[in-house]
Amino acid sequence: MPSLGDLVRDWHRGAQAVARGDWDCALRLFSSVPEPPARMSFNVGCVHLLAGDPEAALRAFDQAVTKDACMAVGFFQRGVANFQLERFREALSDFQRTLAQLRDNAAIDYTQLGLRFKLQAWEVLFSVAAVQSQLGLWAEAARSLEGALAKGPEGARDDLDVALGQVQKQVPLQPRQVPRGEVFRPHRRHLAHLEPVDFLGKAKRPHAEQVDQQVPPGLLVAGGPGPGSSEDPAGAGGVAAGGPESLVTFTVQCTFALALRAPRGADLSSLRALMSQALPPQAQSGQLSYRDPSDSRGWVPLTGEEALQRAWQRAAGPGELRLQCRGVGGRPVLYQVVARHGYSAQRPEDLALQPGDTVDVLCEVDQAWLEGHCDGRIGIFPKCFVVPAIRRT
Repeated sequence: MPSLGDLVRDWHRGAQAVARGDWDCALRLFSSVPEPPARMSFNVGCVHLLAGDPEAALRAFDQAVTKDACMAVGFFQRGVANFQLERFREALSDFQRTLAQLRDNAAIDYTQLGLRFKLQAWEVLFSVAAVQSQLGLWAEAARSLEGALAKGPEGARDDLDVALGQVQKQVPLQPRQVPRGEVFRPHRRHLAHLEPVDFLGKAKRPHAEQVDQQVPPGLLVAGGPGPGSSEDPAGAGGVAAGGPESLVTFTVQCTFALALRAPRGADLSSLRALMSQALPPQAQSGQLSYRDPSDSRGWVPLTGEEALQRAWQRAAGPGELRLQCRGVGGRPVLYQVVARHGYSAQRPEDLALQPGDTVDVLCEVDQAWLEGHCDGRIGIFPKCFVVPAIRRT
């Protein structure tokens, strides 16, 4: 099984292959992920569209929106695939679902998620009009374009006026789509940490004693110092506390792998402080659990300092501790918020909240909405209803 570092590398190389127009290479790299997330399936769909295979693109976009039912840009691109296959009714449904996901917002900016694209409401309405023109619904197409004119920026007015003139002459339109060559890319902070780093977050070349372990997503492993550590007391982690015999290797796997060192018996706040220097927010606030060899439950949540010290005592061997940092359903937790006001769900995709509820934020949908998890439920909710949670230590 490939490490997450390998997966991030393949993702990055796949995006580079798209940029240079090597579709076969991009598909091979993107397809190397055993259970691809929604963004990777989206990338596969975009590459198939670029390669002129809308049927394969449709299957990939189906996977993307099945995994992330709030992925507006996924429905948008699936509409493009259906349009190219002349499945105009299905394309119209997809573009209308895209509008529903926009929730009356002017745009969703996907830049922070790795896609250099802002999905604009006026462009979706333009695509709706394009499908309606193909179906011969000229009056409806004109109304859609008039709606786009009301929502669009000044710079789009000329294109929309031309399109409206074409519809009035009953000339079919072509839909808008994500710009050629744009796909989701891994965040640069993930790429920066593909090499082992020290606790200050500076990239370092691996020392001889560092072990390239391949572990499941979300797994953390702490073990004894490797050969040669007496010559490098700080080792890969650089935590100079006591002599080399008092340090253990602390290898963290979240979205990439790196090696740190921590004193054996370190408390929870110390471990999180080390992680916070080099790992993204989900590793700082995610639920930590430890592997107890004597417990049939397998992973036991670390509820506090006493639990962590028991974990150190019950470690499988000298200097060995296996920890796990988990998100929600395989998705990373970006950070946590607390509901300041109650929120009643207006639609099936909404997340109802009570004052005081703690919510794991999974995605920043746009400037006004967040997607989160609370008490086993996942949905979207207004950002203005919550405040940042105090980070756990």
